[in-house]
Amino acid sequence: MPHDTPFQIELPDKLYFKVGEVSDILGVPAYVLRFWETEFKRINPKRTSSGQRMYRKSDIELILKIKHLLYEKKFTIQGAKQHLKAKSAARKAKIETITLNEIRSELENIRNLIS
Repeated sequence: MPHDTPFQIELPDKLYFKVGEVSDILGVPAYVLRFWETEFKRINPKRTSSGQRMYRKSDIELILKIKHLLYEKKFTIQGAKQHLKAKSAARKAKIETITLNEIRSELENIRNLIS
């Protein structure tokens, strides 16, 4: 499956990452991560009881895509939002199509069994 980014970053094997760790991994200042969090609602790190952000790998992968769109592809923030929304809608439609085809196939199998 093609990726939106031309590269992959090997992430440490852990569940959660602090904002400073994500900043170091991605080479983006922490304030930029916090700003992107306000602009891209899909970036939604968990919060500790003290309010510290804890990012999951999926958050980091999304931020990596956003960074690629903004820095490499020169998208505006609005353009990046639209691109991610379109990709998400296309992925959802593909999954729905696969599911519908699986249901159709299963119904045909059942019809053949009872015929």
